[in-house]
Amino acid sequence: MTTSRRRYAVIGTGARAGMYLHEITGTFSRASELAAVCEPNPGRAAYYAHRLGVQVPRYEPAQLEEMIATERIDRVVVTAPDHAHAELVARAMRAGADVVVEKPLTTTAEGVRTILAAIDETDRDLVMTFNYRYSPRNSALREVIASGRIGRVLSVHFEWVLNTSHGADYFRRWHREKTSSGGLLVHKASHHFDLVNWWLADGPTRVFASGGLKFYGPDGAGADQAGPRPERGTGAPAADPWSLDLAQDPRLKALYLDAETYDGYRRDQDVFAPRITIEDNLALVVDYSRGAVLTYSLNAHAPWEGYRVSVNGTEGRAELDVVESSWVDTGRDPGAIDPSADPEAVGGDGARPVGERLVVQRHWHRAEEVTIPEGAGGHGGGDAILLKDVFDPDGAADPLGRAAGVLDGVRAVAVGIAGNTSLTSGQPVTITELDLGVDLIDTGARTAPAANEEVG
Repeated sequence: MTTSRRRYAVIGTGARAGMYLHEITGTFSRASELAAVCEPNPGRAAYYAHRLGVQVPRYEPAQLEEMIATERIDRVVVTAPDHAHAELVARAMRAGADVVVEKPLTTTAEGVRTILAAIDETDRDLVMTFNYRYSPRNSALREVIASGRIGRVLSVHFEWVLNTSHGADYFRRWHREKTSSGGLLVHKASHHFDLVNWWLADGPTRVFASGGLKFYGPDGAGADQAGPRPERGTGAPAADPWSLDLAQDPRLKALYLDAETYDGYRRDQDVFAPRITIEDNLALVVDYSRGAVLTYSLNAHAPWEGYRVSVNGTEGRAELDVVESSWVDTGRDPGAIDPSADPEAVGGDGARPVGERLVVQRHWHRAEEVTIPEGAGGHGGGDAILLKDVFDPDGAADPLGRAAGVLDGVRAVAVGIAGNTSLTSGQPVTITELDLGVDLIDTGARTAPAANEEVG
């Protein structure tokens, strides 16, 4: 049993931080204590202090080391923008704290090397929060593959479609700049690449990518049909389906619109405006060390949202089909952008019902549907199970090995980083060319810490 509460600081208090702050101060307050936040925008920090009823000191990023020492921080949760992860993780470790980091681990090969150097120097722990591993449907596919029912995996096809609400949203905010997010291949698809790495229990060796900014931006195919554009979504005509009015959602208003006075950041930029440097259509071929090949596609302007996975083995095939949102209702709550994170805010229809289905068919046998345990909450039921794994020090061992460590984080971003390099060069890129500083095929290295590790 744990002997004391682990003292936490959350670095970055945007929308994603809310889940962690709520669990630290609520569900897992028996074992966790929020001691501080590190956030340059006082408006965002004040929003959570008021919402949670918990007043803790706020520190600037430049005061990170001071915060860890003064507040006796055991562990930090990093939910800052992606490009800042590497520096913040390394600084926190050198100041004496373990780290929980939101995906992606980092956005560049240099960032990977920075984090690995800090771990080697300090021997601190790092946990990746890959919540999609914990979704029952994805865990069920892992069990099918691991059981050997379809034999040795030879190939995987993975198609992910983001709708014109969720997909468009990446082109409104800081994610639209590749220097900030690494593009969708790193920011979004690191989730997907991690799933494939985990399903296969293998590491990627070579990546070839193709894609571009084809729908959004001033020259995208959607710009002409969208008509004359407002500079920002707040205050735009209500009939414009491409705009996000921050004033219409209390949470977004408090976190971003009211907080603009401190840093000028606009959360509601036009998706067809200039200076968008990320892609909205992407296709990859990824080779794995034991011979499997992944074909992957991502579309960020679809009319529905979900994903399809086909796994071909030596003895059969497994197919996972997921519809998270069957259509985009322009009359929806403007804060309900990501259907996977807020399943209660979306609905289905008869032609494309919201739901999930896992089918396994062995050679010369009829297809069989695999029962998927019911999940509750965001990201296909994954968030709740992930949070218990991260914050409950007395959690039971997990036979599926869903807890993710630094090697998992590196494997996931390695595909996206290599993909971005391939997009630039037009050539396939081997993972070794990235010089990441770790062998991605060494499955015994750099594992996540035990879920039941005690705090001294």
